[in-house]
Amino acid sequence: MSGTVDRNGAQALAIAALIGALASALLTDASAQTYPSKPIVWVVPFPPGGITDITSRMISKHVGMELGQSVIVENRPGAGGAVGTDQVARAAPDGHTVLYGTQGTMAANPHLYRSIRYQPLRDFVPIHGMFASPNVIVSHPSRPFTTLAEMVAFAKAHPGKLSMASAGAGTGTHLAGELMQVVTGAKLTHIPYKGSAAALTDLIGGRTDVMFDYAVSAGPHVLAGKLRGLAVTQPTRLALLPEVPTTVEAGVEGIETFSWSGLFVPAKTPPGVVTRLEKAMAVAMASADAAAYAEKHGSRILTGMTGAAFAKFVESDSGRWADIVRRADLRLE
Repeated sequence: MSGTVDRNGAQALAIAALIGALASALLTDASAQTYPSKPIVWVVPFPPGGITDITSRMISKHVGMELGQSVIVENRPGAGGAVGTDQVARAAPDGHTVLYGTQGTMAANPHLYRSIRYQPLRDFVPIHGMFASPNVIVSHPSRPFTTLAEMVAFAKAHPGKLSMASAGAGTGTHLAGELMQVVTGAKLTHIPYKGSAAALTDLIGGRTDVMFDYAVSAGPHVLAGKLRGLAVTQPTRLALLPEVPTTVEAGVEGIETFSWSGLFVPAKTPPGVVTRLEKAMAVAMASADAAAYAEKHGSRILTGMTGAAFAKFVESDSGRWADIVRRADLRLE
């Protein structure tokens, strides 16, 4: 008799599990069919006016057109992007709040900040990669060096005398500079700003000495003679700045790097919604605007970087920056 009860109980449990799975699938499908039901908030965890803001407004426009809904870009800066990123981690997981994530916020910050609350691959679902962009190392024209090798030599001879501006602690513009210091042994004094626009303003004004910025923002000032281009942190020169050598050509090896960006949503976002966002992002990244942007600024489009592939990419880069943060002895509150 007990065996019959056990079999019946097992059958009942199996049926209940099947019903639960079907209900979940139907709910997921329903979410995808009605999504988006209101404007999507695209959070940029950095100030307006910089490369993160420019990129977001361009790509979000195409995402909105593909989804048939308006996308509102909101800048929520603070703590190298950690403030806005943490806010999105705790947003409703319904696909109506999305995050512009970066190398800094999703790979370096968890190792850099002691008090950080979010974990990228625990609290977010990676949707699609966007761009990978090299840094342009620039300096004020009045400084006593004209090449990257000379700048490194000067910094080693005068530890801490040169100031290094950045868009904020933990940003790609900060991390690239830290990598250079770890590799070369040079010592610069880091001065974080609230965004690259403010940092560039002070660099152009001669109030700081060096910056590891991006071509989209620093390039025009190099071409205008307001800044000196020392090197680009990739194996080939940029079409926008053909006279600026690569770091290897400039006599410094081992500091090639790039900053990347991508779209993320809070964990537990329904799979159907994730799929819709992935498809919309794929269309946006295949647009003529994205191609023109990448060509102009020497960026690489992260084509096909979705789902597990994107998660693996984030995890790998996180490991790399964990090592650099450790070697540089960088820990922030």
